Amino acid sequence: MGLMSANAAAASSAARQIKVMVVDDSVVIRGLIGRWINEDPDLLLVNSHRNGRLAVEDIAKSKPDIVILDIEMPDMDGLTALPLLLKTYPATKVIMASTLTRRNAEISLKALSLGAADYVPKPESNSQITTSTDFRRELLNKVKGLGGMPQRPAPGAGGFRASRPAGATAPQPAPRPGAMRAETATAAGGARPVAAAAAAARGAGGIALRSFGSARPRALLIGSSTGGPQALEKLLGEIGPQMSGVPILITQHMPVTFTAILADHLARASGSPSAEAQHGEVVKAGQIYVAPGGKHMVLAKQAGQVVVQLNDEPPVNFCKPAVDPFFESAAKVYGAASLGVILTGMGHDGAAGAQHIVDAGGSIIAQDEASSVVWGMPGAAAQAGVCAAVLPLAQIGSKVTRIFRGERQ
Repeated sequence: MGLMSANAAAASSAARQIKVMVVDDSVVIRGLIGRWINEDPDLLLVNSHRNGRLAVEDIAKSKPDIVILDIEMPDMDGLTALPLLLKTYPATKVIMASTLTRRNAEISLKALSLGAADYVPKPESNSQITTSTDFRRELLNKVKGLGGMPQRPAPGAGGFRASRPAGATAPQPAPRPGAMRAETATAAGGARPVAAAAAAARGAGGIALRSFGSARPRALLIGSSTGGPQALEKLLGEIGPQMSGVPILITQHMPVTFTAILADHLARASGSPSAEAQHGEVVKAGQIYVAPGGKHMVLAKQAGQVVVQLNDEPPVNFCKPAVDPFFESAAKVYGAASLGVILTGMGHDGAAGAQHIVDAGGSIIAQDEASSVVWGMPGAAAQAGVCAAVLPLAQIGSKVTRIFRGERQ
């Protein structure tokens, strides 16, 4: 009986493992990432391949939950393989892996539009990859987050901090098909729990929603991560023409090089001027400002004007740029006239900063679980009780424009 129980437990543990395929033309990288995966009890390496063609031929047999896909490979590169992998086995999620060149950054963002779930920048050389603890942590966290590993217990109310000790943050679960959507709070109703079915779908006791602030916002502040580039293009494509009277400031978790290209994409999507924020520049209405990779973007007042300040302080929540210091600084500058939006993303960055915004009288909208690639960041804010609305991505744009028109919520 004891042996049967042990075998059943082992089978159950194996069933919960996230199955991973690695596709890279470097035997060193395949071996290294494969070893990292095999050393993690939550992960299982099902196969590795040296090019996209072999991966496409094998994916229906291996059935990986996650594919880590290199961009530059002989015979069939990553961008060519991506749609074929998703067509052959739609259940998989693909993480693009590339070095930090502008060309690879462009390809990675294009890959997101073709269905890739996320990307991870690789260090320049094999020796750097071997010694990079940051790359290992980021890669494995993204695999687990996209693979739907259960999150660790959340802290109690008020327990979110701008920075946690190493190891205290965990990837959040990926959305489940059919997850219920949160209802919004009315101005008259104030804070009230989400429908019971929605709470049950998340295994939570309900999400309390606040009333929207009474002040008309003077800036739109957005934080996002995994799935963010696609969500930002959709959102700004919808609201861009209607937001010429206010600035839009964005912190998206992205490395150097990627953020400049993201800003270009957002300019095309929105029809509004968009660029990486510059240190000391005055914030102007009608402009989209994207926090540059590798720098924190915060706001300050100088001579009566709001200005951007970039700093090189340590990462917050393992992120740089991070949403928490951005939101906190915006609350000091705009006060009750702050409207923050937290889009899809892994982790909990933004929840502590959102608390500063609501403490100043401003409002927070979070993307709902069903429309998020990963309901980590917006879920953390929702569970912290700082949101006035938790909405599908398709409804956030109209809500935002109504708020900026001064319509009663």
